[in-house]
Amino acid sequence: MITLDTPLSGVKLIEPEVFGDSRGFFLESFNARHFFEATGCESAFVQDNHSRSAKGVLRGLHYQIRQPQGKLVRVALGEVFDVAVDLRRSSPTFGKWTGMLLSAENKRQLWLPAGFAHGFLVLSEWAEFLYKTTDYWAPEHERCIRWDDPQLAIEWPLTGAPIVSAKDMAGVRFADADMFP
Repeated sequence: MITLDTPLSGVKLIEPEVFGDSRGFFLESFNARHFFEATGCESAFVQDNHSRSAKGVLRGLHYQIRQPQGKLVRVALGEVFDVAVDLRRSSPTFGKWTGMLLSAENKRQLWLPAGFAHGFLVLSEWAEFLYKTTDYWAPEHERCIRWDDPQLAIEWPLTGAPIVSAKDMAGVRFADADMFP
């Protein structure tokens, strides 16, 4: 497994070792020992989520202000542009974002520790998105920042208007969002 730093403090891009031949491939999608060595995080994952979305769907930017979740994300089918936004006031990268392509083809994973908002845009006809979380979903603590917030100025690779849920359209501006210490 290769672990790469990203421009955001604590966010890691993980490239698993892939063993492939004419029959297909095998990869270890998670190993607690290797994950700790790569990230320094001993957090136990308590929930796995799986979503399927059509091309042009944009989900996010989501986070939980209480019971914050660290997330290990990957794509099992298709391709997405995945975004993390640092919401930790004490961080040197507070208010910054990073985005990268995650796909079934590149098999990359992204580790986002607690304290980040997360979202993604589906670039392929369909995408199946998998993520492990370090805490349970708590809808009463869930928050959403608008995907098109002008202060964040995220450079989504859009080819038209995205398909966004009513909940995500009602997200708050970054300047008005609840933040972490």
